Amino acid sequence: MDALVKTIDAILFVMFAITAVNAVLIDVQLCLPASFFSSSLAELKNWYVREFDDYLGKEKPHFFLGLIWVELVFQWPLLVANLYGIWAAKPWYNTTCLAYGASFYTTMAAILAELIGSGKASNKMLKLYYPAMGFALLAILQGLLPPPSATSSTGGRGTTKNGGPTKEKEDDLELKSFINFPFFNSFSLEGDTFLLLLVQP
Repeated sequence: MDALVKTIDAILFVMFAITAVNAVLIDVQLCLPASFFSSSLAELKNWYVREFDDYLGKEKPHFFLGLIWVELVFQWPLLVANLYGIWAAKPWYNTTCLAYGASFYTTMAAILAELIGSGKASNKMLKLYYPAMGFALLAILQGLLPPPSATSSTGGRGTTKNGGPTKEKEDDLELKSFINFPFFNSFSLEGDTFLLLLVQP
């Protein structure tokens, strides 16, 4: 099982990195005025639209722009968190991966419904979006799988066999201290850390 989880993590790391860069270089240009970007970035976006016959990127329908904003505001921070979670083997990575996968799957379902229903999508465009749907499903699957060696490293009570704190407990404390600013609150429930980020008045 550990080998499967690590293989999925490796695939997702590459896909997360590509998607994060794509959002910064291309997707953000669909929502903001062209004057905000250099001519080279604008040409990159125009090349993408031409190369993949992406009529959504050209026509910019309102529902599509709304989904792009969801990607930039909600999904992109989760992408960065997932990249860090994989790299540093953080125990909360499964939660952020599941949240990202569920949101991205919803986005892809809405876009594919438009592409298939309208009949305007080219084969190139469909070949781009179908794998993205698979990527979303893989992220959801990873979020549901146990982390590598989650059971073998503990004695079942959150401590190692020599009685010391586990790596997961240490990571929980590290994460809590990282966000322990005056405008953040955090709480823990039955050993699993859930973070509630509340702006203090």
